[in-house]
Amino acid sequence: MIRKIEPPAWLLANVVAMVALGFLFPVIRVIPSPYRYLGILPILAGVAVNVWADGLFKRAKTTVKPSETPTSLIVEGPFRFSRHPMYLGMCAVLAGVAALLGALTPWLVVPPFVAAMEMLFIRSEEKAMRQAFGESYQEYKRRVRRWL
Repeated sequence: MIRKIEPPAWLLANVVAMVALGFLFPVIRVIPSPYRYLGILPILAGVAVNVWADGLFKRAKTTVKPSETPTSLIVEGPFRFSRHPMYLGMCAVLAGVAALLGALTPWLVVPPFVAAMEMLFIRSEEKAMRQAFGESYQEYKRRVRRWL
């Protein structure tokens, strides 16, 4: 059941959790007010990476959904520096939101999000890629790191 929830919904839920933590438990302000707005930069970068990667999926006419079988191995664009740039982009968005909120508590959401993406999606995606593309994927995997 939990795997049926797609990664963008996980991202949204985690952003909501961060905002709640930031306002309900602003325990320690770690980023002062004018500098908090720098959080916009990782948000924009994360969104840009996701839009770029999504466009490559569409151009290759392959699925972006983790639960579906891929038909193309994409190794260009952001896939040159990360095997999972969309998850990396989501983490950038979360980091940007945490920075905007300025408190320490929203940062507590990021590690569990990374762990959830690893356990719920990345492991099975990599297995599907290995089955679908064999040695081509193994060679790609040797060249490009999982996250960054």
